[in-house]
Amino acid sequence: MKKPLMVLSLALGLTAMSCGNLNQITSALPGMTSTTGNTQNTAIKDLLTNAVVAGIGNLGSSGGFLNNAMYKILLPPEAQKVASTLTSLGLGSVVNKAVTQINHSAEGAVGLAKPIFVNAVKSMSITDAANLITGGDGAITNYFKTKTTSQLMSAFTPVIQKSLEQNDATKYYNQIAETYNKVPLVKNKLNPDLSNYVATKAIDAMFSQMQTAEKDIRHDPAKQTTAALKAIFGGK
Repeated sequence: MKKPLMVLSLALGLTAMSCGNLNQITSALPGMTSTTGNTQNTAIKDLLTNAVVAGIGNLGSSGGFLNNAMYKILLPPEAQKVASTLTSLGLGSVVNKAVTQINHSAEGAVGLAKPIFVNAVKSMSITDAANLITGGDGAITNYFKTKTTSQLMSAFTPVIQKSLEQNDATKYYNQIAETYNKVPLVKNKLNPDLSNYVATKAIDAMFSQMQTAEKDIRHDPAKQTTAALKAIFGGK
């Protein structure tokens, strides 16, 4: 399956890190020699590229969330608990429409991650980059989580909110919330605010994909798709 052009351009952009900076990075790694320096440089770039490509993956394509059993975004947990009640109130089709548009909204926001990830790479310190090699499982994912989550939320939330409104997901969910909240003796009212919830789920999905890919690269020879990655991680 071909990667979206956006992802390909991202990969090219990440490999443009300056040789000077990379040489500084590799000199900070234990046991590094001039012979292996170029391999280490390339491995760092390959790790970053593969991690970001994996994080974005196909989530931004049509059906990237909706047709993905692992990452499909359902209604918020409090609404899921009362799904049967909503159906009995005649809101089954509305629930389905809301779920469909929620997932399309997440798909539309994923493309915003590219410049945020690229900026995180550009601001990476020598120590940060060296730790990507030596830090073990989750080092890359945790780095990007720390550096980008708040920015991703700030970028995703308004775009998702606009999409939810344009695609009538807000209307559908408000109808669900208002109808359910009118049921007598209901104690836990449904919160009609969806944008933060959907943004969080979208970001969680990207990091989940990134973490899986990172672990595979470190431990599965079949996932070490470049000579540099094989040289650095092939014996682990």
